[in-house]
Amino acid sequence: MIDEPRKRRTASDDERKLFEQEFKQSRPLKVTMSTVAPRKKSAGHGPGGVNGATEERLRRGLIEPDARIDLHGMTQGMAHRTLFAWLSTAHNRGHRLVLVVTGKGNPKNDENAPWMMSDHGVLKQMVPRWLNEAELAALIAYTRPAHAKHGGDGALYVYLRKKA
Repeated sequence: MIDEPRKRRTASDDERKLFEQEFKQSRPLKVTMSTVAPRKKSAGHGPGGVNGATEERLRRGLIEPDARIDLHGMTQGMAHRTLFAWLSTAHNRGHRLVLVVTGKGNPKNDENAPWMMSDHGVLKQMVPRWLNEAELAALIAYTRPAHAKHGGDGALYVYLRKKA
């Protein structure tokens, strides 16, 4: 059985006049802004996340780290292996806040200095990347630069998730 194409319904003259009359009387919708402020999304909500109060205490340097590691003087490869093993151990021990000291790199920003002939500040650049790798990201709830009393730009707070 072959279906014939449906014919479009046409509007009657009365319907068309009514539409045009209503259309002329209509006004554009007014845009109104919501009076309720949108809620901020925190970077670390969830089972092992960081709430706003903890985040603020970290920002102010009011929480003392449970443990710290200083990666100064290590090669990139050695620092990578050490950091992975150390963070896993810290998590297994139930530590929540740990401090990872990377150093600040080139403190004088002197591009012509002798130590500038090789890569500088490598650990400062690489540690945040390593912390985002799948193995470590599963352990970490939050990271941020440390407060000045804990090393400032040359260190990172790493807030570990609770042990399962």
